[in-house]
This record gives sequence, C-alpha cells and structure tokens, in this order.
Amino acid sequence: QVQLVESGGGLVQAGGSLRLSCAASGSIRSINAMAWYRQAPGKRRDMVAFITSDGTTNYADSVKGRFTVSRDNAKNTVYLQMNSLKPEDAAVYYCYAEISRTRYSGLNPYWGQGTQVTVSS
Repeated sequence: QVQLVESGGGLVQAGGSLRLSCAASGSIRSINAMAWYRQAPGKRRDMVAFITSDGTTNYADSVKGRFTVSRDNAKNTVYLQMNSLKPEDAAVYYCYAEISRTRYSGLNPYWGQGTQVTVSS
C-alpha cells in the first residue's frame, strides 16, 4: 500500500506565501516524477509544477517566478513553495507521484487526497 499525504494548505491573504508538503509512504521501491496539480470548483485539474527524480522542473505559465517545487528523495517528499499568492491560485492542491513498488513492477500513478488553498483579496 502506498499513501501520499499532503499538508500545509490554508487561508492566506493575497501577496502572502504558503508551503505545501507531500510525503509518500508505504511499500516504495523508487519514485520517478513528482508533481503538484490543482483544481478549482467547476474547473479541470491542471498541472502546477513538476519535478523529475534528478531535479528537473517544469511549471505552469501562471505560476512561473512565484512557485518553486523541490523534493527530498531521502524522505520521499515533495514541496511546493508558493509566494505572491493571488486569488486565482485558490484551489484544492493535489500531490502526484509515479511510484514503483517492487523490483518487477513498473511505475504507477498515485494521488494525494488534496489540500485546500484559499487566497483572500
């Protein structure tokens, strides 16, 4: 069994900062890419930031220069530092990871349960 548990969401004023964390636990052999997605009410779930196992990152245009994704491979944890938050950043943020559980299994996608980020104007 594999679990992704997010933390760090909450309410912040526009212009403020939040740091999200997501820890993967359970039967894990290796983790490939990790990412953060977000979904606002009535909208689709979109990728926010993506980081490979060697640290290569990619960001949605809307968050470039404001958000930073990082990971600690020893802790199976991915972070999202969010600065200069805007009301349009409000959404449920989901952690995503591509995980191999055994020597003989391939990579499978796993999702966290989501953490709410609310930005007041």
